[in-house]
Amino acid sequence: MLHELIHGTDAGWLLLIQDSCSCSGRRLLWSFIKAAIRVHFHDGHSDPLGWTGGGTAFTVDRFCSEEVTCRVKQSSQLRPAILVIDSLSWILRHHSTPAVCQTLQQLKRGGALRNIVALLHSDLHQLGTAASLCHLATSVITVAAGPNGNEAKITKRLKSGKVLQDEEIFTIKEDLTVIRQSKPSNAVQVQDQETDPTANLTFNLRLSDAERDAKEKLPLPFVFSHQKKAALLNTGAGRGRITYEPDANDDYDQEDPDDDLDV
Repeated sequence: MLHELIHGTDAGWLLLIQDSCSCSGRRLLWSFIKAAIRVHFHDGHSDPLGWTGGGTAFTVDRFCSEEVTCRVKQSSQLRPAILVIDSLSWILRHHSTPAVCQTLQQLKRGGALRNIVALLHSDLHQLGTAASLCHLATSVITVAAGPNGNEAKITKRLKSGKVLQDEEIFTIKEDLTVIRQSKPSNAVQVQDQETDPTANLTFNLRLSDAERDAKEKLPLPFVFSHQKKAALLNTGAGRGRITYEPDANDDYDQEDPDDDLDV
């Protein structure tokens, strides 16, 4: 799955690479840049706050959908471009999490970008900040150092709503080519598997063939049998009747049936 994401095979509109101080994800980000081939670099580090007054640097206050879209349209060709952000952690030092998420959503709706690949140093932020960006992303690659190489935990959300998860061990060559080595021994791949909610119940919700046949033969209480219908419709001489004869204590007035009511 990692190779497919790098080469842009249904990577989604926002791919987020999470790293930490123990394992950097910047070389993996460079691999995505190399796969994109055409690169236009905008310097946002040499003068992030615009203190030198040169006016050419991409200052942090320019991180908005209008400014980014304008620069992309100036440098891109006929097809939509890929925006690579190195890194969102730097932007989050000067912008709030809701503002960054809103800008990313606006860039998605703008149509000038094919997708966005961003790096996030997760150990520099609170869990809520990282969780919000991961929830917004279509694909998340979390890199960590392992005994046999770098480990990548991948979560990918499909348009149908299904979530694919995978784990891979990889190395990056000098030319930024990503080599997949193997899967971790404890890796669990969740694709189209559906959990059975009745697997660990203490009682059985399923019927055997014999039980199902017995259930189908059982007469329902509100369904009349043919014999009962015939007995109810039979108007023969033996049919019982209920008659009522009022006595002297009934005091029933034909002209005022409600005479006994205290109204």
